[in-house]
Amino acid sequence: MVNRLRLNEKSVREAEPAKGRDYQIFDTDVRGFAVCIYRSGSRAFTIDYRHAGRQRRMTIGRWPEWSTTAARERAKELRREIDAGGDPLGQKETGRDAPRFKDLIDRYTEVHLPHLSALNASDQKSMLAKMVAPDWGNKLVTEITPYDVEKLLNKVAAGRARPSKAKPNNRARKLQGPKPTPVRANRTGEVLRKMFTYAVGWGWRDDNPASSFRRRIENPRERFLNHGEIRKLAEALETAEDRRAADIIRLCMLTGARVGEVRQARFEHFNLEHLSWSKPASMTKQRKIHRLPISDEAAAIVRQRQLLVPRGCALLFPGDVPGQPVKEIRRFWATIQKTVGIPDVRIHDLRHTFASLLVSGGASLEMIGKLLGHSQMQTTQRYAHLMDSPLRAGVDAVASAFRPRPKLVHDADEARKSA
Repeated sequence: MVNRLRLNEKSVREAEPAKGRDYQIFDTDVRGFAVCIYRSGSRAFTIDYRHAGRQRRMTIGRWPEWSTTAARERAKELRREIDAGGDPLGQKETGRDAPRFKDLIDRYTEVHLPHLSALNASDQKSMLAKMVAPDWGNKLVTEITPYDVEKLLNKVAAGRARPSKAKPNNRARKLQGPKPTPVRANRTGEVLRKMFTYAVGWGWRDDNPASSFRRRIENPRERFLNHGEIRKLAEALETAEDRRAADIIRLCMLTGARVGEVRQARFEHFNLEHLSWSKPASMTKQRKIHRLPISDEAAAIVRQRQLLVPRGCALLFPGDVPGQPVKEIRRFWATIQKTVGIPDVRIHDLRHTFASLLVSGGASLEMIGKLLGHSQMQTTQRYAHLMDSPLRAGVDAVASAFRPRPKLVHDADEARKSA
């Protein structure tokens, strides 16, 4: 059995497999280049070499998918790399074991998400699972480029079709067309930038492809209830049968708090003697303790809840599950929207209305930011344009002082002339 000759198609094809073992036929032209004849009858081209004192064998490709000529040319390339001190098999194994984006998702979920609020963590998990993983899950972390990031965010910004909720019967729902979601694309970009920052720190790649992603224009929704709508809403809440949900909405109106903060409120958070509400860090969006004063009307709601809630329950608004706060009031709010005639108003818009009323009362942006619990003044700046109303009143007052007064007739002659 020949174990060294100049390999060609004829010699590779006619080589007979040995019973019970595999063997190699080495090429006489390229050092280490060989064809391996397996006991099963299949054959493949290989190259043998030594690196750092270790004997290595790398498979180039199977025959006949790889011709002898193509395999020899590839063997020459690998031989030059080996003679220069390279380890092609080691590089191949490193690429095979290199972290993929799904591994980055797993580690990011383990390391970063536990430090976020439960709602924020859940939202980011859903975002990565539905919008990112289907496109990037099996990609190597090092393969993703800024172009890939921009392409993915364009797709997210274009939106996706989703079931319509116009009909109450779920079986009758039909798919709507995609709705543009530029804000969602911006949030996805921020998450990707954070993830790749971790990847750089872990040595998984050298740069951050999402560091300068293009931000889409965001037009924040600004819907404020006018005094007539506020009066109608107050009347509807006063006569509502579901007192628990009605009190949640009223407390949102009177404090400017987020509905989640109100739902999870506990009696020990309120100091009714000093009229204050201390929200623990676990409840607030900024993950900091937020203490704010409350009005007598808000304190009256808390006192009323003390009479309605079963003795021993610490929750201001206990839900149907023992020990858990009320989970959902969407159906109640939908009924209130129809009653009052405000179909475009969200519960969160009550928070904006609270801020607008503060502005009309002469409160500064700094005061509004403290009452709403904003950690950045930039967030409060969205209400800056509302400051124009009191400023305009002051400007009008100055202008009125310079307006010419009507000329008075003092003497009889002028009176006769005017007559």
